[in-house]
Amino acid sequence: MSDDAISQFEFDADDVAPILSDTLNGADDGELFLETAVSEALVFDDGRLKSASFDSNRGFGLRCVSGEAFGYAHSSDPTLAAVKRAAETAGAARRGHSGILADAPVGTNRKLYDAVDPVAHPTFDTKVQLLQEIDAYCRTKDASVVQVSCSIAGSKRNISIIRANGDMKTDVRPLVRLNVQVTVERDGRRETGSAGAGGRAEFDRWIAPDAWKPLADEALRIARVNLDAVDAPAGVFDVVLGSGWPAVLLHEAVGHGLEGDFNRKGTSAFSGRMGEQVAAKGVTVIDDGTMPERRGSLTIDDEGTPTERTVLIEDGKLVGYMQDRMNARLMGQKPTGNGRRESYAHAPMPRMTNTYMLAGEHKREEMIESLKDGIYAVNFGGGQVDITSGKFVFQCTEAYRVQDGKIVAPVKGATLIGDGPTALTRVEMIGDDFEMDPGVGVCGKAGQGVPVGVGQPSLKITGLTVGGAGG
Repeated sequence: MSDDAISQFEFDADDVAPILSDTLNGADDGELFLETAVSEALVFDDGRLKSASFDSNRGFGLRCVSGEAFGYAHSSDPTLAAVKRAAETAGAARRGHSGILADAPVGTNRKLYDAVDPVAHPTFDTKVQLLQEIDAYCRTKDASVVQVSCSIAGSKRNISIIRANGDMKTDVRPLVRLNVQVTVERDGRRETGSAGAGGRAEFDRWIAPDAWKPLADEALRIARVNLDAVDAPAGVFDVVLGSGWPAVLLHEAVGHGLEGDFNRKGTSAFSGRMGEQVAAKGVTVIDDGTMPERRGSLTIDDEGTPTERTVLIEDGKLVGYMQDRMNARLMGQKPTGNGRRESYAHAPMPRMTNTYMLAGEHKREEMIESLKDGIYAVNFGGGQVDITSGKFVFQCTEAYRVQDGKIVAPVKGATLIGDGPTALTRVEMIGDDFEMDPGVGVCGKAGQGVPVGVGQPSLKITGLTVGGAGG
Protein backbone atom coordinates (compact mmCIF):
# COMPACT_ATOMS: atom_id res chain seq x y z
CA MET A 1 0.00 0.00 0.00
CA SER A 2 1.38 3.44 -0.92
CA ASP A 3 2.16 5.92 1.85
CA ASP A 4 0.78 8.80 -0.24
CA ALA A 5 -2.55 9.81 1.28
CA ILE A 6 -3.99 10.45 -2.17
CA SER A 7 -3.68 6.77 -3.04
CA GLN A 8 -6.60 6.10 -0.69
CA PHE A 9 -8.93 8.42 -2.60
CA GLU A 10 -10.93 7.84 -5.79
CA PHE A 11 -9.01 10.44 -7.78
CA ASP A 12 -5.44 11.48 -8.45
CA ALA A 13 -3.52 14.75 -8.62
CA ASP A 14 -4.27 15.21 -12.31
CA ASP A 15 -8.00 14.95 -11.62
CA VAL A 16 -8.05 17.71 -9.01
CA ALA A 17 -5.54 20.08 -10.65
CA PRO A 18 -8.10 21.81 -12.94
CA ILE A 19 -10.57 22.10 -10.04
CA LEU A 20 -7.96 23.78 -7.87
CA SER A 21 -6.80 26.01 -10.72
CA ASP A 22 -10.33 27.28 -11.28
CA THR A 23 -11.18 27.63 -7.59
CA LEU A 24 -8.00 29.49 -6.67
CA ASN A 25 -7.90 31.77 -9.72
CA GLY A 26 -7.74 35.27 -8.24
CA ALA A 27 -7.09 34.00 -4.70
CA ASP A 28 -3.93 34.70 -2.70
CA ASP A 29 -3.31 31.15 -1.56
CA GLY A 30 -4.92 27.78 -1.04
CA GLU A 31 -4.44 24.05 -1.23
CA LEU A 32 -6.07 20.65 -1.08
CA PHE A 33 -5.00 18.79 2.05
CA LEU A 34 -5.58 15.02 2.06
CA GLU A 35 -5.10 12.77 5.05
CA THR A 36 -5.40 9.12 6.02
CA ALA A 37 -4.72 8.13 9.61
CA VAL A 38 -4.79 5.10 11.88
CA SER A 39 -4.41 5.15 15.65
CA GLU A 40 -4.49 2.69 18.52
CA ALA A 41 -4.63 3.16 22.29
CA LEU A 42 -4.51 0.61 25.10
CA VAL A 43 -5.14 1.37 28.78
CA PHE A 44 -4.26 -1.10 31.53
CA ASP A 45 -5.80 -0.23 34.89
CA ASP A 46 -6.44 -2.02 38.16
CA GLY A 47 -4.68 -5.16 36.98
CA ARG A 48 -6.62 -5.61 33.75
CA LEU A 49 -6.91 -4.28 30.23
CA LYS A 50 -9.49 -1.55 30.74
CA SER A 51 -9.85 -0.34 27.16
CA ALA A 52 -8.46 -0.86 23.70
CA SER A 53 -9.38 1.31 20.75
CA PHE A 54 -8.52 1.39 17.08
CA ASP A 55 -9.52 4.23 14.79
CA SER A 56 -9.01 5.02 11.15
CA ASN A 57 -10.11 8.04 9.17
CA ARG A 58 -9.72 9.54 5.75
CA GLY A 59 -10.66 12.92 4.42
CA PHE A 60 -9.66 16.15 2.74
CA GLY A 61 -9.84 19.86 3.36
CA LEU A 62 -9.87 22.51 0.61
CA ARG A 63 -8.87 26.08 1.44
CA CYS A 64 -9.15 29.30 -0.57
CA VAL A 65 -7.40 32.36 0.93
CA SER A 66 -8.35 35.90 -0.09
CA GLY A 67 -6.79 38.75 1.84
CA GLU A 68 -7.48 38.25 5.54
CA ALA A 69 -10.37 35.86 4.86
CA PHE A 70 -10.47 32.26 3.78
CA GLY A 71 -13.02 29.67 2.84
CA TYR A 72 -12.57 26.12 4.09
CA ALA A 73 -14.55 22.99 3.28
CA HIS A 74 -13.77 19.44 4.32
CA SER A 75 -15.25 16.00 3.78
CA SER A 76 -14.64 12.32 4.52
CA ASP A 77 -16.10 11.45 1.12
CA PRO A 78 -13.17 10.17 -1.02
CA THR A 79 -14.72 11.03 -4.39
CA LEU A 80 -13.95 13.69 -6.97
CA ALA A 81 -17.57 14.85 -6.75
CA ALA A 82 -16.98 15.73 -3.08
CA VAL A 83 -13.92 17.78 -4.04
CA LYS A 84 -16.00 19.71 -6.58
CA ARG A 85 -18.65 20.50 -3.95
CA ALA A 86 -15.98 21.61 -1.49
CA ALA A 87 -14.44 23.84 -4.17
CA GLU A 88 -17.75 25.61 -4.68
CA THR A 89 -18.03 26.31 -0.94
CA ALA A 90 -14.43 27.32 -0.25
CA GLY A 91 -14.16 29.31 -3.48
CA ALA A 92 -16.85 31.72 -2.29
CA ALA A 93 -14.14 33.44 -0.22
CA ARG A 94 -12.50 34.93 -3.32
CA ARG A 95 -15.60 36.68 -4.69
CA GLY A 96 -14.82 40.34 -5.29
CA HIS A 97 -11.14 39.71 -4.60
CA SER A 98 -8.34 39.84 -7.15
CA GLY A 99 -5.04 38.48 -5.95
CA ILE A 100 -1.95 36.73 -7.23
CA LEU A 101 -1.71 33.12 -6.18
CA ALA A 102 1.34 32.49 -4.00
CA ASP A 103 4.00 30.08 -5.18
CA ALA A 104 4.15 26.62 -3.66
CA PRO A 105 6.66 26.11 -0.82
CA VAL A 106 10.16 25.10 -1.88
CA GLY A 107 10.72 21.37 -1.46
CA THR A 108 13.45 19.59 0.48
CA ASN A 109 14.93 16.10 0.62
CA ARG A 110 15.25 16.31 4.41
CA LYS A 111 13.64 13.50 6.39
CA LEU A 112 13.26 13.87 10.17
CA TYR A 113 11.64 10.52 10.92
CA ASP A 114 11.13 7.13 9.29
CA ALA A 115 7.82 6.07 7.72
CA VAL A 116 7.17 3.40 10.36
CA ASP A 117 3.78 2.11 11.49
CA PRO A 118 3.57 1.90 15.30
CA VAL A 119 -0.02 0.64 15.05
CA ALA A 120 0.95 -2.46 13.09
CA HIS A 121 4.18 -3.18 14.98
CA PRO A 122 4.58 -4.60 17.54
CA THR A 123 1.52 -6.82 17.73
CA PHE A 124 -1.50 -6.15 19.90
CA ASP A 125 -0.61 -9.09 22.17
CA THR A 126 2.92 -7.76 22.65
CA LYS A 127 1.55 -4.37 23.69
CA VAL A 128 -0.83 -5.95 26.21
CA GLN A 129 2.02 -8.03 27.62
CA LEU A 130 4.13 -4.90 28.00
CA LEU A 131 1.41 -3.19 30.04
CA GLN A 132 1.05 -6.29 32.23
CA GLU A 133 4.81 -6.26 32.88
CA ILE A 134 4.74 -2.58 33.86
CA ASP A 135 1.84 -3.19 36.24
CA ALA A 136 3.58 -6.15 37.89
CA TYR A 137 6.90 -4.30 38.12
CA CYS A 138 5.36 -1.32 39.94
CA ARG A 139 3.43 -3.50 42.39
CA THR A 140 6.44 -5.63 43.31
CA LYS A 141 8.74 -2.62 43.56
CA ASP A 142 6.91 -1.12 46.55
CA ALA A 143 4.31 -2.65 48.84
CA SER A 144 2.64 0.76 49.25
CA VAL A 145 1.44 0.71 45.61
CA VAL A 146 -2.34 0.36 45.51
CA GLN A 147 -3.07 1.39 41.94
CA VAL A 148 -1.23 1.27 38.63
CA SER A 149 -2.52 2.72 35.39
CA CYS A 150 -0.43 2.53 32.24
CA SER A 151 -1.21 3.24 28.63
CA ILE A 152 0.34 2.97 25.21
CA ALA A 153 -0.78 4.90 22.15
CA GLY A 154 0.42 5.06 18.58
CA SER A 155 -0.66 6.61 15.32
CA LYS A 156 0.39 6.96 11.71
CA ARG A 157 -0.76 9.88 9.56
CA ASN A 158 -0.22 10.06 5.80
CA ILE A 159 -0.74 13.47 4.24
CA SER A 160 -0.66 14.86 0.71
CA ILE A 161 -0.83 18.59 -0.06
CA ILE A 162 -1.74 19.60 -3.62
CA ARG A 163 -1.61 23.10 -5.08
CA ALA A 164 -3.15 24.64 -8.18
CA ASN A 165 0.04 24.27 -10.23
CA GLY A 166 0.07 20.52 -9.59
CA ASP A 167 2.79 20.67 -6.93
CA MET A 168 2.26 17.84 -4.43
CA LYS A 169 4.09 17.24 -1.17
CA THR A 170 3.66 14.19 1.03
CA ASP A 171 4.62 13.14 4.53
CA VAL A 172 4.23 10.04 6.71
CA ARG A 173 4.06 10.88 10.42
CA PRO A 174 4.41 8.24 13.12
CA LEU A 175 3.76 9.16 16.77
CA VAL A 176 3.96 7.06 19.93
CA ARG A 177 3.53 7.63 23.64
CA LEU A 178 3.87 5.50 26.79
CA ASN A 179 2.48 6.64 30.16
CA VAL A 180 2.71 5.21 33.68
CA GLN A 181 0.71 6.42 36.70
CA VAL A 182 1.19 4.99 40.18
CA THR A 183 -0.84 5.56 43.35
CA VAL A 184 0.67 4.76 46.76
CA GLU A 185 -0.92 4.68 50.19
CA ARG A 186 0.48 5.20 53.68
CA ASP A 187 -1.49 5.60 56.89
CA GLY A 188 -4.69 6.17 54.93
CA ARG A 189 -3.19 8.89 52.71
CA ARG A 190 -3.01 8.32 48.97
CA GLU A 191 -0.85 10.18 46.47
CA THR A 192 -0.18 9.75 42.76
CA GLY A 193 2.81 10.16 40.49
CA SER A 194 3.08 9.86 36.73
CA ALA A 195 5.66 9.80 33.96
CA GLY A 196 5.61 9.37 30.22
CA ALA A 197 7.68 9.49 27.06
CA GLY A 198 7.31 9.30 23.31
CA GLY A 199 8.19 10.71 19.93
CA ARG A 200 8.07 10.18 16.17
CA ALA A 201 9.57 6.72 15.87
CA GLU A 202 8.65 3.08 16.24
CA PHE A 203 7.66 1.65 19.61
CA ASP A 204 10.78 -0.47 20.02
CA ARG A 205 12.67 2.43 21.57
CA TRP A 206 10.19 2.86 24.41
CA ILE A 207 9.01 -0.68 25.09
CA ALA A 208 12.43 -2.11 25.92
CA PRO A 209 12.85 -2.69 29.71
CA ASP A 210 15.70 -0.16 29.92
CA ALA A 211 13.26 2.45 28.57
CA TRP A 212 10.02 1.74 30.45
CA LYS A 213 11.50 0.81 33.82
CA PRO A 214 12.92 4.32 34.38
CA LEU A 215 9.45 5.72 33.62
CA ALA A 216 7.85 3.40 36.16
CA ASP A 217 10.54 4.27 38.71
CA GLU A 218 9.99 7.99 38.11
CA ALA A 219 6.22 7.72 38.58
CA LEU A 220 6.75 5.80 41.80
CA ARG A 221 9.34 8.32 43.02
CA ILE A 222 6.98 11.26 42.51
CA ALA A 223 4.15 9.43 44.30
CA ARG A 224 6.42 8.72 47.29
CA VAL A 225 7.55 12.34 47.41
CA ASN A 226 3.94 13.52 47.47
CA LEU A 227 3.22 11.28 50.47
CA ASP A 228 5.54 13.50 52.51
CA ALA A 229 4.34 16.80 51.04
CA VAL A 230 2.99 19.58 53.23
CA ASP A 231 0.67 22.39 52.16
CA ALA A 232 2.39 24.88 49.90
CA PRO A 233 2.92 28.39 51.21
CA ALA A 234 1.13 31.39 49.71
CA GLY A 235 2.84 34.64 48.84
CA VAL A 236 5.51 36.12 46.60
CA PHE A 237 8.63 33.99 46.32
CA ASP A 238 11.73 33.55 44.24
CA VAL A 239 11.30 30.32 42.30
CA VAL A 240 13.69 27.87 40.69
CA LEU A 241 12.17 25.92 37.82
CA GLY A 242 13.54 22.51 36.92
CA SER A 243 14.85 21.63 33.48
CA GLY A 244 12.89 19.92 30.70
CA TRP A 245 9.11 19.65 31.10
CA PRO A 246 8.73 22.83 33.26
CA ALA A 247 9.24 24.68 29.94
CA VAL A 248 5.52 24.06 29.45
CA LEU A 249 5.19 27.34 31.37
CA LEU A 250 7.40 29.02 28.74
CA HIS A 251 5.33 27.41 25.98
CA GLU A 252 2.01 28.63 27.31
CA ALA A 253 2.89 31.95 28.90
CA VAL A 254 5.29 33.17 26.20
CA GLY A 255 5.15 30.90 23.15
CA HIS A 256 1.54 31.51 22.13
CA GLY A 257 2.14 35.24 22.34
CA LEU A 258 4.86 34.88 19.68
CA GLU A 259 2.59 33.24 17.09
CA GLY A 260 2.00 35.35 13.99
CA ASP A 261 -1.79 35.61 14.04
CA PHE A 262 -1.98 37.11 17.54
CA ASN A 263 0.67 39.68 16.65
CA ARG A 264 -0.87 40.58 13.29
CA LYS A 265 -4.19 41.24 15.03
CA GLY A 266 -2.51 43.17 17.86
CA THR A 267 -3.89 40.89 20.56
CA SER A 268 -0.59 39.56 21.91
CA ALA A 269 1.33 41.05 24.82
CA PHE A 270 4.27 41.13 22.38
CA SER A 271 2.47 42.94 19.53
CA GLY A 272 4.47 45.80 18.02
CA ARG A 273 7.53 45.07 20.15
CA MET A 274 9.88 43.64 17.51
CA GLY A 275 13.48 44.56 18.36
CA GLU A 276 12.64 45.53 21.93
CA GLN A 277 14.15 44.05 25.07
CA VAL A 278 11.30 41.81 26.24
CA ALA A 279 13.28 39.47 28.51
CA ALA A 280 16.32 39.47 30.74
CA LYS A 281 19.75 39.40 29.15
CA GLY A 282 20.79 35.84 28.39
CA VAL A 283 17.27 34.65 27.57
CA THR A 284 17.14 33.09 24.09
CA VAL A 285 13.95 31.32 23.02
CA ILE A 286 13.73 29.16 19.89
CA ASP A 287 11.04 27.21 18.08
CA ASP A 288 12.59 24.32 16.17
CA GLY A 289 10.57 21.85 14.10
CA THR A 290 13.71 20.22 12.67
CA MET A 291 14.80 18.12 15.66
CA PRO A 292 14.87 14.47 14.49
CA GLU A 293 12.10 12.25 15.87
CA ARG A 294 10.93 14.77 18.47
CA ARG A 295 7.23 14.85 19.25
CA GLY A 296 6.75 18.38 17.91
CA SER A 297 8.91 17.95 14.81
CA LEU A 298 7.63 17.89 11.23
CA THR A 299 9.48 17.35 7.98
CA ILE A 300 6.98 19.76 6.43
CA ASP A 301 4.18 21.66 8.11
CA ASP A 302 0.53 21.24 7.17
CA GLU A 303 0.87 23.72 4.29
CA GLY A 304 3.89 21.94 2.82
CA THR A 305 6.50 24.41 4.10
CA PRO A 306 9.68 22.80 5.47
CA THR A 307 10.01 23.45 9.20
CA GLU A 308 12.81 25.67 10.51
CA ARG A 309 14.82 26.63 13.57
CA THR A 310 13.25 30.02 14.29
CA VAL A 311 14.86 32.31 16.86
CA LEU A 312 12.09 34.21 18.66
CA ILE A 313 13.94 35.99 21.47
CA GLU A 314 17.71 36.49 21.34
CA ASP A 315 19.61 37.63 24.41
CA GLY A 316 16.37 39.14 25.67
CA LYS A 317 15.35 40.93 22.45
CA LEU A 318 12.29 40.02 20.39
CA VAL A 319 13.57 39.06 16.94
CA GLY A 320 10.96 36.77 15.37
CA TYR A 321 7.47 35.31 15.21
CA MET A 322 6.20 31.89 14.21
CA GLN A 323 4.37 32.13 10.89
CA ASP A 324 2.06 30.19 8.64
CA ARG A 325 1.69 31.29 5.01
CA MET A 326 -1.33 33.57 5.38
CA ASN A 327 -0.10 35.60 8.35
CA ALA A 328 3.43 35.80 6.94
CA ARG A 329 2.08 37.28 3.69
CA LEU A 330 -0.12 39.79 5.53
CA MET A 331 2.78 40.85 7.77
CA GLY A 332 5.33 41.05 4.96
CA GLN A 333 7.39 38.22 6.42
CA LYS A 334 8.32 34.72 5.31
CA PRO A 335 6.64 31.50 6.47
CA THR A 336 8.61 29.66 9.13
CA GLY A 337 7.02 26.22 8.74
CA ASN A 338 4.60 26.71 11.64
CA GLY A 339 1.33 26.26 9.74
CA ARG A 340 -0.32 23.37 11.60
CA ARG A 341 -3.74 21.74 11.79
CA GLU A 342 -5.18 18.98 13.96
CA SER A 343 -6.58 17.07 10.99
CA TYR A 344 -8.08 17.48 7.53
CA ALA A 345 -11.21 18.87 9.20
CA HIS A 346 -9.30 21.96 10.40
CA ALA A 347 -7.70 24.93 8.65
CA PRO A 348 -4.02 25.61 9.43
CA MET A 349 -2.87 28.37 11.76
CA PRO A 350 0.46 29.42 13.32
CA ARG A 351 1.41 26.87 15.98
CA MET A 352 4.51 25.95 17.95
CA THR A 353 6.58 22.81 17.23
CA ASN A 354 9.42 22.29 19.76
CA THR A 355 9.85 25.48 21.78
CA TYR A 356 12.75 25.89 24.17
CA MET A 357 15.14 28.26 25.97
CA LEU A 358 18.89 27.88 25.53
CA ALA A 359 21.18 27.02 28.43
CA GLY A 360 23.24 29.43 30.50
CA GLU A 361 26.21 28.97 32.84
CA HIS A 362 24.76 28.51 36.33
CA LYS A 363 24.48 25.26 38.27
CA ARG A 364 21.08 24.16 39.54
CA GLU A 365 22.55 23.70 43.01
CA GLU A 366 23.80 27.29 42.90
CA MET A 367 20.29 28.55 42.15
CA ILE A 368 18.72 26.56 44.98
CA GLU A 369 21.41 27.72 47.41
CA SER A 370 20.63 31.33 46.47
CA LEU A 371 17.03 31.01 47.72
CA LYS A 372 16.54 32.43 51.21
CA ASP A 373 12.88 31.45 51.25
CA GLY A 374 11.61 30.13 47.95
CA ILE A 375 10.14 27.31 45.88
CA TYR A 376 11.86 24.72 43.74
CA ALA A 377 9.28 23.64 41.11
CA VAL A 378 10.30 20.42 39.38
CA ASN A 379 7.16 19.39 37.50
CA PHE A 380 3.93 20.92 36.28
CA GLY A 381 0.44 19.72 35.49
CA GLY A 382 -2.30 21.80 33.91
CA GLY A 383 -2.44 25.56 33.55
CA GLN A 384 -4.38 28.47 32.11
CA VAL A 385 -3.08 31.42 30.09
CA ASP A 386 -4.57 34.62 28.68
CA ILE A 387 -2.81 35.36 25.39
CA THR A 388 -3.56 39.08 25.39
CA SER A 389 -2.08 39.79 28.82
CA GLY A 390 0.18 36.77 29.14
CA LYS A 391 -1.23 36.06 32.61
CA PHE A 392 -0.87 32.44 33.68
CA VAL A 393 -1.77 30.04 36.48
CA PHE A 394 0.13 26.73 36.62
CA GLN A 395 -0.24 23.82 39.00
CA CYS A 396 2.91 22.17 40.35
CA THR A 397 2.84 18.37 40.54
CA GLU A 398 6.24 18.23 42.26
CA ALA A 399 7.66 21.14 44.23
CA TYR A 400 9.75 21.84 47.33
CA ARG A 401 10.05 24.57 49.95
CA VAL A 402 13.56 25.98 50.14
CA GLN A 403 14.81 27.95 53.15
CA ASP A 404 18.32 29.33 53.62
CA GLY A 405 19.46 27.54 50.49
CA LYS A 406 18.32 24.10 51.59
CA ILE A 407 15.36 21.98 50.50
CA VAL A 408 13.29 21.48 53.66
CA ALA A 409 10.13 19.71 52.47
CA PRO A 410 8.07 18.76 49.43
CA VAL A 411 4.90 20.81 49.07
CA LYS A 412 1.49 20.06 47.59
CA GLY A 413 -1.14 22.36 46.10
CA ALA A 414 1.35 24.94 44.81
CA THR A 415 0.33 27.12 41.86
CA LEU A 416 2.52 29.65 40.09
CA ILE A 417 0.75 32.87 39.16
CA GLY A 418 2.09 35.68 37.00
CA ASP A 419 2.37 36.90 33.43
CA GLY A 420 4.78 35.70 30.79
CA PRO A 421 6.27 39.02 29.66
CA THR A 422 7.02 40.07 33.25
CA ALA A 423 8.36 36.65 34.22
CA LEU A 424 10.82 36.78 31.32
CA THR A 425 12.30 40.02 32.64
CA ARG A 426 12.75 38.45 36.09
CA VAL A 427 14.92 35.55 34.97
CA GLU A 428 17.94 36.02 37.22
CA MET A 429 19.92 32.81 36.64
CA ILE A 430 19.95 30.36 33.71
CA GLY A 431 21.23 26.84 34.24
CA ASP A 432 23.72 24.81 32.22
CA ASP A 433 21.50 21.72 32.38
CA PHE A 434 19.34 22.14 29.27
CA GLU A 435 16.92 19.29 28.70
CA MET A 436 13.99 18.59 26.38
CA ASP A 437 10.78 17.13 27.77
CA PRO A 438 10.37 13.34 27.43
CA GLY A 439 7.83 13.65 24.61
CA VAL A 440 4.37 14.06 26.10
CA GLY A 441 3.19 17.56 25.14
CA VAL A 442 -0.14 18.39 23.52
CA CYS A 443 -0.98 22.01 22.70
CA GLY A 444 -4.48 23.39 22.39
CA LYS A 445 -5.48 26.47 20.41
CA ALA A 446 -8.84 27.47 18.94
CA GLY A 447 -10.20 23.99 19.59
CA GLN A 448 -7.33 22.20 17.84
CA GLY A 449 -4.81 19.95 19.56
CA VAL A 450 -1.38 19.15 18.11
CA PRO A 451 1.69 17.35 19.51
CA VAL A 452 4.50 19.65 20.66
CA GLY A 453 7.81 19.59 22.50
CA VAL A 454 9.24 21.92 25.13
CA GLY A 455 12.63 22.33 26.75
CA GLN A 456 14.73 24.54 29.01
CA PRO A 457 17.53 24.54 31.54
CA SER A 458 16.84 25.21 35.20
CA LEU A 459 15.84 28.84 35.78
CA LYS A 460 15.68 31.18 38.74
CA ILE A 461 12.82 33.69 38.47
CA THR A 462 12.38 36.35 41.13
CA GLY A 463 9.11 37.58 42.57
CA LEU A 464 6.56 35.03 41.36
CA THR A 465 3.23 34.75 43.17
CA VAL A 466 2.68 31.30 44.65
CA GLY A 467 -0.80 30.16 45.54
CA GLY A 468 -1.10 27.60 48.32
CA ALA A 469 -2.87 26.71 51.54
CA GLY A 470 0.09 27.00 53.91
CA GLY A 471 1.97 29.88 55.45
